[in-house]
Amino acid sequence: MSNIKPSLAKGTRDFSPQEMVKRNYIFDTIKTVFKKYGYAEIQTPSMENLSTLTGKYGDEGDKLIFKILNSGDFLSKVKPELLSQANSNAVTSSISEKALRYDLTVPFARYVVMHQNDISLPFKRFQVQPVWRADRPQKGRYREFYQCDVDVVGSDSLLNEAEFILIYQEALSNLGLKDFTIKINNRKILSGIAEVVGKPELIIDMTVAIDKLDKIGLDGVIKELLERGFTEADIDRLKPVILLEGTNEQKLDSLKTVLSVSATGLKGVEEIEAVFDYVNSMLKADSSMNPNVELDITLARGLNYYTGCIFEVKTNEVSMGSIGGGGRYDDLTGMFGLKGLTGVGVSFGADRIYDVLQELNLFPESAAAGTKVLISNFDKEAERYALPILQQLRGANIAAELYPSSAKLKKQMSYADDKHIPYVILIGSEEMSNDVLTLKNMKSGQQEKLTIAAVVELLKVN
Repeated sequence: MSNIKPSLAKGTRDFSPQEMVKRNYIFDTIKTVFKKYGYAEIQTPSMENLSTLTGKYGDEGDKLIFKILNSGDFLSKVKPELLSQANSNAVTSSISEKALRYDLTVPFARYVVMHQNDISLPFKRFQVQPVWRADRPQKGRYREFYQCDVDVVGSDSLLNEAEFILIYQEALSNLGLKDFTIKINNRKILSGIAEVVGKPELIIDMTVAIDKLDKIGLDGVIKELLERGFTEADIDRLKPVILLEGTNEQKLDSLKTVLSVSATGLKGVEEIEAVFDYVNSMLKADSSMNPNVELDITLARGLNYYTGCIFEVKTNEVSMGSIGGGGRYDDLTGMFGLKGLTGVGVSFGADRIYDVLQELNLFPESAAAGTKVLISNFDKEAERYALPILQQLRGANIAAELYPSSAKLKKQMSYADDKHIPYVILIGSEEMSNDVLTLKNMKSGQQEKLTIAAVVELLKVN
């Protein structure tokens, strides 16, 4: 049998121990903030019934769902006439009943409906798990990646939206980011603008175009709007709204004038004002937190999905797409027969946040910390002497290893270097006879002879 060269499935990655420590640092930091705001963790299975996922993401999304073949001789149950068509879509339902989850939102909706008698509303949950999409892999886009979602269902209070602004501010600040913008808009404002222009049926076309303002500029947006069915007169009315400037308060005042004939639009303005009011009230006692929140009416985010406030977070420290986003959705659970349950949620782009922290060198040394000290092993006698010391160190919550077999000093030092272990304890005949340890600082190269108790104390504080 020929040796098969090992390879990864396209669009997937291995994570080294060093990368895992950093990834867990991000997840743990964010999870700590979620818990502080009253959110509890759930997990859902990696696979769902295919029927649960199909039809929830649109035609394009359905094509990206990873289907799982049924066990056993799955083709034997397919009608011969279907097989003869050589049409994979026609036989899918016969050969595949399950699929890998595509996102965390639809499984969450399914969870809420199935557990509606066990959960208290409003239900506040967070979820950090991998999802799978049969997308074309490219830089920054993977077929397996983690989502980091936080949602509350069963509450229409805008206090939830305000708290998400504070969650973003606190979590990203705790990760060391200093300059980022939390953008907010409201679907109702966008609907109102389309109404005022007289083209409510073109709301999706309008928002898809203005959402590209950063990328293609005003001229590009105007060109696209004309192609999508807007007239020059429509654009004259849209221009001042697209180019809205000033403080959040000034923008809201301008919108009240522009949207004065649209009840829907004014409702959106009112909701944004309520969110800002909640944030200001909560921060009266905390001057340390000063979120940079910007009303951006060109923000569109998945318009066919959201119904109220929408969010997006961008870092201004490096060139990067959004590192978070979300919004209010009505009737999330309606797809599974439980009508009228409103919700709001946001997510953190953990992979992008990782890249930002890496580029800005913001991972603390502690995030890369693994083994704190390695005990040398030169012979059986030294090994026996070291074993109780090893457990004493671990008993003091110090990550410690004993080199597992006797070896030359150079080999053991190389091992410590490769694993970035900051200290090595050297035990030879002199140390054993005097009941002292030689502690070597791998960074400075300095060595000192210390009692076991002194070594424990030194390693606890360093």
